[in-house]
Amino acid sequence: MTYLKDTIHAWGGPDFEAVLKEELQNLGLAGLPLQQGLSSSSVALDDKLQVVLLSIGDDDDRIMVTASLFYTGIVAGCSCADDPSAVEEQNEHCEVSVEILKSTGAASIELR
Repeated sequence: MTYLKDTIHAWGGPDFEAVLKEELQNLGLAGLPLQQGLSSSSVALDDKLQVVLLSIGDDDDRIMVTASLFYTGIVAGCSCADDPSAVEEQNEHCEVSVEILKSTGAASIELR
């Protein structure tokens, strides 16, 4: 289970968006569906991950967020000495839906 506790503490404050973006970026490959969102490469990388918030809403129990994730990936070759494919990073993008329970900070993150 993923928890975004700093985000919950910042809810309603002026730094909410910055805190949310930072927490999402810190999740990286382990907590975001970057590998599943690949479109032009085969292995996701999270060292250049950037989060852009598209929409934020809430109800009594939860915060709902839609975000764009910008990152890179590579096409992994066989790593043979005569492998002609260069290991060049490709730009990748996917969108995710994030639902955060206000009571606990528990978050579910799904590829859109």
